[in-house]
Amino acid sequence: MATFFRRMAIRYIFLTLFFSADIGFFGRVTPFGINYGQVANNLPSPDKVLELFSNLKVTKTRIYDTNPEILSAFAKSNVEVIVTVENEMLIQLNDPQQALQWVNGHIKPYLPDTKITGIQVGNELFTNGDTTLIQYLVPAVVNIHNALVRLGIDSNIHVSTPSSLEVLQESYPPSAGSFKSEISGIMSQFLSFLSTTKAPFWINAYPYFAYKDDPSRIPLDYVLFNPNEGMVDPNTNLHYDNMLYAQVDAVTFAIARLNFSGIEVRVSETGWPSKGDTNEIGATLQNAQTYNRNLLRRQMANEGTPLSPRMRLEAYFFALFNEDMKTGATSERNYGLFQADETMTYNVGLSAFASSSSSSTSISLTSSAAHTKKSGATDTIS
Repeated sequence: MATFFRRMAIRYIFLTLFFSADIGFFGRVTPFGINYGQVANNLPSPDKVLELFSNLKVTKTRIYDTNPEILSAFAKSNVEVIVTVENEMLIQLNDPQQALQWVNGHIKPYLPDTKITGIQVGNELFTNGDTTLIQYLVPAVVNIHNALVRLGIDSNIHVSTPSSLEVLQESYPPSAGSFKSEISGIMSQFLSFLSTTKAPFWINAYPYFAYKDDPSRIPLDYVLFNPNEGMVDPNTNLHYDNMLYAQVDAVTFAIARLNFSGIEVRVSETGWPSKGDTNEIGATLQNAQTYNRNLLRRQMANEGTPLSPRMRLEAYFFALFNEDMKTGATSERNYGLFQADETMTYNVGLSAFASSSSSSTSISLTSSAAHTKKSGATDTIS
């Protein structure tokens, strides 16, 4: 075990040095994004959203489809776009010719006017309950990447997939991070693909769910980034003052346990609901504002996790708008930083960045289609 931790230290000293000059998959690392959800019947048009992006100095967005209206609206803007292949498309994309046709029809027509920088193949495939569908993931990502290469448009477009924290068997302490044994085979194949293509591993991480499920054992300040004692990982002696960083490092350790290194872990979704049902403990406007504001401050300070302190963590907030057509718990419709009329649900400091011309760091946003967030693995402080 001691050898394992020494090996981890060597690997991530190298990784930290590699990224210390803000060099990532596409050059300069953008600090964070915000999910721009579309599951509503009262949202502004993509043109209006682009205006909002411009006012907030937004430079990135991520959508969970290849919506032509959005891709066309963002043409000739400075907004980079990550698109998504819907889960139901995976079987079709196991055919290399079908993958080539998909890229030809959904990606190539918008280039170079629209800055498409990534393709997410499916969403939370490892934990969505369909044990058959996950078998198609690796062939699909390989075929899409090969299609990009064949068409000569692969240089600035990575191919990956976002996972929930439920992929982890263990997450506490972070150094114990490991993937569930039943997915380790396919996960190893997927990590090999990411390592070869230099693409990131995306994780959906919601400390809110861990707190909601066990509020008596998990300090609220720890999940909200407020001042607190935190915890020390007994195996690494690394100190964690918030749960999100602990969750990210648990994923990094899980990747290392499958003998891969140099794969950047990014947070594809994180957020806090401003309203919830009576059993959704902690879902309040004040907590949502505190979580997002504190994380925003850390992002603007270019913070990394304790395991990789000099490599800025790229994190995407959930969400831009409250989405009135989402089903399920009340919280599902109340993750937005903005109302549908573009007024703020609460202020996390975005308006200050919009009015500041001296900031060297851009704000980025993410767009999401319908999906249900899951709690995944949790961290407990006793």
